[in-house]
Amino acid sequence: MMLREMVINDYEQVMALWGNTESMSLRGADSKANIAIYLDKNPALSFVIEDGQTVIGAVLAGTDGRRGYLQHLAVNPSYRGQGLGKQLVEAVITALAKQGIAKTHLFVHTDNQSAQGFYESMGWFARDEVRMFSFNSSAEPNV
Repeated sequence: MMLREMVINDYEQVMALWGNTESMSLRGADSKANIAIYLDKNPALSFVIEDGQTVIGAVLAGTDGRRGYLQHLAVNPSYRGQGLGKQLVEAVITALAKQGIAKTHLFVHTDNQSAQGFYESMGWFARDEVRMFSFNSSAEPNV
């Protein structure tokens, strides 16, 4: 198995993995064109793990220059329990640290207890003192 930087040519395999992951919200913002822009604006921050030529784990991450943001993380169910998710998260944290980013945020669905437990086991903590607000300036409700 090999960990490497995600490239846009990974898109189809990564989307298949994310699309088959429980509680993963995919939107119009996850189109191939948008992911290409995201990867271009956030080089060396998103990663995949391959077994041969097959993507078995993927994480999308970026920064606004102050904070890091872990967007999507998934590991193929057949490969879970081997530390691959932890390896992907650590790769993001290390890459962000090289850019001087010490704090990283992520969003987890409130009913996704499995993901919450995973992140808590790695030292992440819930921020109950803040509330997320969103604004959609497009006509597309699923952005």
